[in-house]
Amino acid sequence: MPPLGDDEDMKLRLFLEPQQGATYDSQLGVARVAEAEGFDALFRSDHYLKMGSVDGLPGPTDAWITLAGLARETSTIRLGTMVTSATFRLPGPLAISVAQVDAMSGGRVELGLGAGWFTEEHAAYAIPFPELAERFDRLEEQLAIISGLWTTPVAETFSFQGDHYQLVDSPALPKPVQSPRPPIIVGGGGPKRTPRLAATFADEFNTPFLQPDDAAAQFSRVREACERRDRDPASMRMSSAMIVVCGEDEATVARRAAAVGWSVADLKAFGACGSPAEVAESLSRWRDAGAETAYLQVLDQKDLDHVRLIGREVAPLLA
Repeated sequence: MPPLGDDEDMKLRLFLEPQQGATYDSQLGVARVAEAEGFDALFRSDHYLKMGSVDGLPGPTDAWITLAGLARETSTIRLGTMVTSATFRLPGPLAISVAQVDAMSGGRVELGLGAGWFTEEHAAYAIPFPELAERFDRLEEQLAIISGLWTTPVAETFSFQGDHYQLVDSPALPKPVQSPRPPIIVGGGGPKRTPRLAATFADEFNTPFLQPDDAAAQFSRVREACERRDRDPASMRMSSAMIVVCGEDEATVARRAAAVGWSVADLKAFGACGSPAEVAESLSRWRDAGAETAYLQVLDQKDLDHVRLIGREVAPLLA
């Protein structure tokens, strides 16, 4: 699929990192504002330990418990994880949880699933953390199992024989509301196995914090992987995640950058930072690289005016 032209809309989704210090209520506040301002979706990370020098108080919130609550307290915005770690949950119970939240939301849930990477959080909460190759093996089996459970017709059973997981005559219930299943997102920068997994199982491929040129190269690898599977590359939605800091003037930009521990210069080099026009111009570089959707990482969840500004001033510039 060629890069989007300048006349194509780019979907904007918010992306939170609650392990850095957030309550359920603060996430609900962002969700309500995001919904009111017309954002396409609210996604959150799935982590159990803070990163960096922040205190992380009051402590982590579980991603799928949080999304279940948000599902009942919102009505239009889509909800999902960027991304759930395959090391955290067994595939059968995860399929049940996501299907239930899909029902609770009326069919607004998406599942981002990855291999897991943050060693310290596994050690902190007694979660087994295999070597990288095994983690990817487990991820591939989980993707196959979750897809199989969701798409098995009602009154039929699903079995699976893998190296790490085995299912025997599962009733494959409950079914999600979305048919044939909720969208599955796979992402990353790996040149071989990641594109293959995406082409095999995913509806969307995401490049997490890659610069536009690197994102374009990874999108190309995923399209090639789709072709090798005789899959239409246009059936794969492409997206990118980036940090965003926006302000009406330079002083506000500097204040918001400092609040999340970044310099303005570094943010402009790494993410999307500046006035609404500058942020929109930065996002257009990812759009031109092939990203149809942008996941905007907003680190200060208390600053709801920041969310409102992006929705009201940046989004129209990309439409």
